[in-house]
Order: sequence, then C-alpha cells, then structure tokens
Amino acid sequence: GDNSMSYVADDTPEGVAHNYLLALRQADYARAYGYLSPTLAGYPASADAFAGEVYKFDWNFRVGDSSVTLEVTSARVTGERAIVSVRERRFSEGGLFGSSESTDTFNMTLQRDAAGLARAAWKIVASDSYWAWCWDDNAGCR
Repeated sequence: GDNSMSYVADDTPEGVAHNYLLALRQADYARAYGYLSPTLAGYPASADAFAGEVYKFDWNFRVGDSSVTLEVTSARVTGERAIVSVRERRFSEGGLFGSSESTDTFNMTLQRDAAGLARAAWKIVASDSYWAWCWDDNAGCR
C-alpha cells in the first residue's frame, strides 16, 4: 500500500525521516521541528522560527510544489547514527514531449538521542535536501 501520505511509527530512523518530510509537505511545521536534533549548532529557537526559515529557503523545501513525491528507500544504522536515503521524484506535465519524470536521491543523517528518554529517539542532524544550511552554523539563520 502507499503510505507516503500518512504518518508512520517514529521509533526508527526511516520513520523519523518519512514523518519529517511528510510534516513539511503538510505544512505541519511544529511536528517537523520536533524531529530536528537540539544539538544542531544553529538549532531554531522555536517552531515559529523553524517555519520562518522553511519559508525563507522555500526552494530548498519545495514549498507548495505538488509535483514532487518522496520515498524513504533505505537506512544504514551504525551504532547511534543512521544514514537514511530518500528518493525524490519530480513530474512535469505537458511541454513539447509530453510529461517527464526526474529522480534524485539524497541522504539524511540521524542520531539517537538517549538522554533521559525511556525510548531512545532518533533526531535529524543533517540532510542534503529539505534543510536550511544555517542550522549547521553557530550563528544560526540571519
């Protein structure tokens, strides 16, 4: 079945990656923000700040682009870290040669945060896409 449009359990790296991307697609920025690791150098101060940064870099988050579909394809877990691969498909309609499709794959890096939690939670520490680069920067987003 196609679960690309519904949330899944978020106790695996794949689940967290899927839910983060889905929350972004559905503009549920409070939920998406909850999947970011607070250890990020430029961690947004609040869900509102996070939402503002998504809009500031909207091209990087494909805001409002309904031609894109996303699918988590694999995860490699090594201890407390995981690399999740995501396939992004973009459809374009019409044009001289009819519709076309392009496919791209990007990686997301997650880390298990066991601090004081009954069940260790996976949080996103880096991503090649659907990401604001200033989250990696001590100065944060300006």
